[in-house]
Parts: sequence; C-alpha cells; structure tokens
Amino acid sequence: MAHNALLSELHWLRDQVTGVMESAVATVDGLLVVADTDGAQPEVVSALAAATLGLGKRTGHEVGMGELREVVIRCRGGYIVVYAVGQVALLAVLADEGLDVGRLHIESRPAVERLGALLTQEHAAN
Repeated sequence: MAHNALLSELHWLRDQVTGVMESAVATVDGLLVVADTDGAQPEVVSALAAATLGLGKRTGHEVGMGELREVVIRCRGGYIVVYAVGQVALLAVLADEGLDVGRLHIESRPAVERLGALLTQEHAAN
C-alpha cells in the first residue's frame, strides 16, 4: 500500500512541474525505496543521490548554513535535484533543460512532507 502511495507522489510531481522526467525515493544510505524512471537506473541514481546528499549536508554544516534542503546540479542535458526527506530518506529528481526550477522548489516542499509522512507510517507499521 505505501509503495503505491509513494509512487503516486512521484507521478504527481512529474505532472505538476514542467521538465521533470524521472524521480526516485531512497534511504540516506542509498537503498532504493521506489522509482518513477524510464531510462535511468534507479539503484544507481539512489546510490549517487545519497552521496550527493551526504556531501551537501556536510558542506552546509561546515559553512554554517544550517540544515540542508536540497542540492541542485545542472548539467548540459538537464538537472539533478536531491531533496532531504527528513533524516532518513531522499528524493532525487531528474529533469530536462526545460525544467521550471522555481516551480519544482515550490511543489517539492509539500511533496517531500507527504513522502516523509508516508515513510514514517510505513516504518511504524513494520
């Protein structure tokens, strides 16, 4: 049940934000929880996103900027955005060059909250 609810959140984000192509939820240690991907290897995305999140958290801490919210990577072909989902998970978003970055940040905040609540419910049920 939680798997379907998590996947629905990923589909919702893709439908709401122009440019979002693929996404995945993973644990902070890089284990895939659920993915909405077509071309990317979700296990690889999860592992690399976890490393990105860890580096971003450490950098933010070292420079005194507080708790990490997201890491944005811009490449020639698009964007990779990694969001912290509480202390135990992450959301990785892959997007094309047409990404509406501002819209992604606005829509991702409630999505991250909902994902966190779903993951907490799943953990409590187990």
